[in-house]
Amino acid sequence: MPYKESEIEKLYYSIGEVAEIFDVNTSLVRFWEKEFDILKPKKNKKGNRLFSQKDLKNLRVIYHLVKERGFTLEGARNKMKDNPTEVETTAEVVNRLNEIKTFLLDLKSQL
Repeated sequence: MPYKESEIEKLYYSIGEVAEIFDVNTSLVRFWEKEFDILKPKKNKKGNRLFSQKDLKNLRVIYHLVKERGFTLEGARNKMKDNPTEVETTAEVVNRLNEIKTFLLDLKSQL
């Protein structure tokens, strides 16, 4: 599974937590933040980024397009702009299928 879903949903996630969820470096999350204006994490007084559930949802879509489907950054931006609902739905379906695959593989290993 390319990224891990948290059992408990929080209001905000640190950049380290986001990087861990998607199994990427924090520098990649910062880079995507600069490249995709749909990512708008809040910043606290120290300047630390705080990502909302909406940011995580957008990151899932970006991750799906760039890492799983092999889109360029420009291609991903265009795809998200042209048909955001379709892209989001596809990313959710792929995520859910990966969860089911993981569950089935765990079940198989227990038999």
